[in-house]
Amino acid sequence: MNTSQPLASNLEPQRAKIVLIASLTSSLTNFRRDLMKDLIGAGFDVVAMAPDRDPIVEDELDTLGVRFVRIPMSRASVNPLADLATLAVLVRLFLQERPTAILPYTMKPIIYGGIAARLCSVPYGYFLVTGLGHVFAVEPDESVVRKLMRWMCVGLYRCAFKKAKAVFVYNDADLADITERRLVDDHSIVSMVPGSGVDLDRYRASTPPLQPIVFLMVARLLRDKGIPEYVAAARAIRARHPDAVFQLLGHYDPNPTGINKRDVAIWQQEGVVQYLGATRDVRANLADCSVFVLPSYYREGIPRSILEAMATGRAIITTDLPGCRQTVDPGVNGLLIEPRNVSSLVEAMETFIEDRAAILTMGQASRRMAEEKFDVRLVNRLLLARMQIGDNATAANVETGQHQPSGGEAAQATK
Repeated sequence: MNTSQPLASNLEPQRAKIVLIASLTSSLTNFRRDLMKDLIGAGFDVVAMAPDRDPIVEDELDTLGVRFVRIPMSRASVNPLADLATLAVLVRLFLQERPTAILPYTMKPIIYGGIAARLCSVPYGYFLVTGLGHVFAVEPDESVVRKLMRWMCVGLYRCAFKKAKAVFVYNDADLADITERRLVDDHSIVSMVPGSGVDLDRYRASTPPLQPIVFLMVARLLRDKGIPEYVAAARAIRARHPDAVFQLLGHYDPNPTGINKRDVAIWQQEGVVQYLGATRDVRANLADCSVFVLPSYYREGIPRSILEAMATGRAIITTDLPGCRQTVDPGVNGLLIEPRNVSSLVEAMETFIEDRAAILTMGQASRRMAEEKFDVRLVNRLLLARMQIGDNATAANVETGQHQPSGGEAAQATK
């Protein structure tokens, strides 16, 4: 998939076709709407592929001018036959569509999209590593099965990336894993970008409420997201500060570490946490909260939920782990806590209860950081420049508020 000519040169005499591949249909409009618009503006026909039927998203894609194609894919399954079926369908579709390029994101779309593209001789492969996957998070006393899974994933990633034109990563941990595990042959194709970005016009700053203080956590209902720690911290704080409010928003997930409905019902019955269900639009919930909390120890890229909270002007509490820590300047726009540590989370929350002025000042700092580092327009300019699409700007000329290593720099940064 690697060639010497820029992709933009394929735009004439006919429009090039680029295929985005996702593991969750709603993510196409939640996270990639602006990128798809920019690709269309650069002259591409855009096709989006994802597994689940979502009429609302499909209508939005149609309005954007993006054609949607459903594919079989199970995000949580480890059934090799199901994954082979996904690969076979992608091969068939690529032979039919004859795309000029693919742009998959998340683990399964990257692996099976990349392998299918190689089998079908798709000229350009661009890969958006929003997180290598939880299997790459090395834990003490982990099982042989987990180690075997990681070994298999390393091999699959290497196969998918073999002819990649560019690989984009969100954090230094994924960058280090790609380098140290030799997932790519040429490290110059790897670039770090500041997450998926956030639409600052859509997520507008607002003044956080101070009475009562409302803590909000937005995440898929997975234990690795730190939900049990959040609930335990809420229980401890409400014993001393009964007026404090703790909210949880997010959808149930079939992942083996998923939280079940019975646990959530017990927490609500106890009165420790208000479960808000799931929503397609978190803006009202963010506007109603005082402080945003994500005590995740999941292998995050850069959590989009935090970026949306920052754009809304909210102080952040999150873990001192790759991906999460990129969003917080400690003591400036939020606080970093130890992962899996309820006491550390309680201490951070009580800091804001006792110093409510910090909610305002740190919230304002979050908005400034979102404007300087995480504006989706800046992120997309980085992506398109590295893909050699659009104007002749290079990633180094795009002001993002921080230095983003690329190529050889990226490889050196991990040594």
